Amino acid sequence: QVLLVESGGGLVQAGGSLRLSCLHSGRFFSSSGMAWFRQAPGQERDFVAAISLSGSTTYYADSVKGRFTISRDDAKNTVYLQMNSLLPEDTAVYYCASSFARVGVTDSLYQHWGQGTQVIVSS
Repeated sequence: QVLLVESGGGLVQAGGSLRLSCLHSGRFFSSSGMAWFRQAPGQERDFVAAISLSGSTTYYADSVKGRFTISRDDAKNTVYLQMNSLLPEDTAVYYCASSFARVGVTDSLYQHWGQGTQVIVSS
């Protein structure tokens, strides 16, 4: 069974930075593609970033490209989302997801999800 636990959310002023972490508890982290999605109040869940199982390929939503960086540390079973130059519109609950297949922008590709961590960016 795979359990994903996010951490690192919080309240930050616009222009600030946060680093989110997602700990993967299962045995198959190194063979899993990983991603971050987010959901703002009253809106659908949106793709943010993804990283392939090898770590060699990353994908980003246009809205975060150049500001956010996804990375993984297989020794720690952890995927990270470094968020810089945060904007009020980045306010959302951020979810970590894992996939045994390919990664992409569609949430149906992912089999396991974390409970989410809240990020609030004040103006």
